[in-house]
Formats: sequence, structure tokens, C-alpha cells
Amino acid sequence: MHAGRRFTPVEFMKWTIRDTYWMLFLATIPTLLYFLGLKFLTFPWQPTAIVGTAVAFIVGFKNNASYNRLWEARQIYGTIINDSRSFAYTLRDALGGKQSIVVKRMFYRHFGWLTALRFQLREPRVWENMSDKRNENFRSSHYEIPETLTRVDIELAKYLGQEELSYILSKKNRATQLTAIQSEELAALRKDGLINDFQWTQLQQGLMKFTDHQGKAERIKNFPYPRNFSSIATYLLFIFIILVPFALLREFDRLGDGTFLQGYSIWLNIPFSAAITWAFHTLDTVGESSVNPFEGSANDVPITQISRTIEIDMRDMLDEANLPPAIVPKNNIVL
Repeated sequence: MHAGRRFTPVEFMKWTIRDTYWMLFLATIPTLLYFLGLKFLTFPWQPTAIVGTAVAFIVGFKNNASYNRLWEARQIYGTIINDSRSFAYTLRDALGGKQSIVVKRMFYRHFGWLTALRFQLREPRVWENMSDKRNENFRSSHYEIPETLTRVDIELAKYLGQEELSYILSKKNRATQLTAIQSEELAALRKDGLINDFQWTQLQQGLMKFTDHQGKAERIKNFPYPRNFSSIATYLLFIFIILVPFALLREFDRLGDGTFLQGYSIWLNIPFSAAITWAFHTLDTVGESSVNPFEGSANDVPITQISRTIEIDMRDMLDEANLPPAIVPKNNIVL
């Protein structure tokens, strides 16, 4: 997540520099050929304007859908914050308070659940964009993805006993299995009479909420923006980018008639065509950069920071002295 006021112009230009060069190149080729005498290359601008209108609609639709996916992901983690806090103090007060070993064990297992979930959500998918050169370059110079700097077993070892850690690492969906262990322990506490039926129901409903939140996050992670919409947007945008420099050749050639630019105004086609196509392409790229809110991009939901915030709040409920530091933005980026 970008935590500053805005991306700076320099950051934005660096992020799109490769595309900018391509736009300039694609505008230069027809302009140069036209200047050398191949006048037949031009055609009326009206058909290109129609294609541009279609591109504008579909890119707008894509960006709207992209924002909705991003905002839903943020709502999911916002709800995880609230439900974690309520689960924590309900569990603490039902099981004897801050000094209870069982309370601490279940608190730390919840930290393990948060850890396992964020590692699972950061796993790459073939449709994600973090392998794009522009994203790799921006990431290398601005921020790091915490889940790529360490391993899930090392992080889980901070919260789980050795036997439980070995069991969890043998499972495919570790976050689900950690919730299942929590449920198993609550059932044992109920059987032993340490919590009554009402307390068990409340705590079990808390675990069910976590399962629901996890499922919603996994749905966004594992179901991409529909490939038919994505594909048609890409193809139409490509056609539009190719057509624009050809459609504006005659207009810029006429622009210099009767002025000192006569014969040379055609070269204005390069910057203006590049600017138009850059704008459309960048709008599409912005939508694509937000459509997968857990992939590790600069526009992601900050699930690592949120998980750390929950851990700090819950450990503070136990009056622990050595709380982990809050995660702060680096170059205005926080994950």
C-alpha cells in the first residue's frame, strides 16, 4: 500500500519508462515513413476515435472492477482486525485471565494463523503481475515483500511448539489446520468443564468468522479478474496504440500549412501520439496493478502490517512487556 500523498512524477515515470519508450518508437516509425514520402500510410482519424471510445469504456470497467477487488480485500482484513480483538478478550476472560497458559497458547496460535494466511496469500499465481519488468524494477528500488525475506517455518516457529509446528508444516492449507486445532482445544476445554456451553458457542463462532474471512481472501487470491475481459481489453488497447500514429499523420501534416512549420509539423505526431497512447496504456496498467490485492505490489492490501498490528494488540492484552515493533512504510510503501 502506498502510504504517501501520491506517487511522485519521477516514480510514475520510472514505473512506466519502458512503455513510454515503446509508445515513442511506435509513433516514430509511421511518422518517419510518411516524411520519406509514403503518404498512403495515413487514414482518417474517425475510425480510430471509435476504437478509442471502446477502449475507454472497457478500461474504465476494468479499473472499477480492480478497485472493487482491492476494496473487498481491505474490508476482509479490516474485519479480521475487529474479530481478532473480540475473540482475544472473550477467550482471555473466559479462561482465567492474562496469566493463563492456555490463553497464551491460543493467542500465539492465532498469530500463527495470521502468519500462515499471509504467506499463503503471497504465493505467486500465473496471472499475477509481479514478474513484469516494471514491477520488478520498482520493487527493487523502493520496497521489499516481507514474505520473500524469510520462510514460513521460521516465522511459525515463533508461535508454535515443535510438535505442533511439525504437524502444521506437513499440511497443505496450514492456516485452516491451525483454526482446526483451535477448535479442537476449545472442545477439550468444554469437555473438561473449563468453559461452559455459552462461552464455547461464542468462541466457536469467532473461529467460524476467521474461517469465513480466510475463504473470502482465498477466493480473491485464487480467482483472477476474468480472462475474457482482460484479453479483450489488451487486444483493443494494442489495436488502438498501433492506429493512433497513422490516424494523426495527415492532421499534423496540415497543421503547418502556411506557417514556418510547413513540412515539419508532421514531427509533432510523435510526442502527441505517444502521449495519447501512453495515457490509455497507463490507465490500463494502473488497473492491472491493483486487480490482485495480495500479490506483493506497491498497491496491495498491507496484510503483513495488519497482522503485526493484531499481534501487538493481543499481546498487549496479556500485559507483555516486549511487544514487537509496528511495521512502518519504506519509501511510502507498506505491505
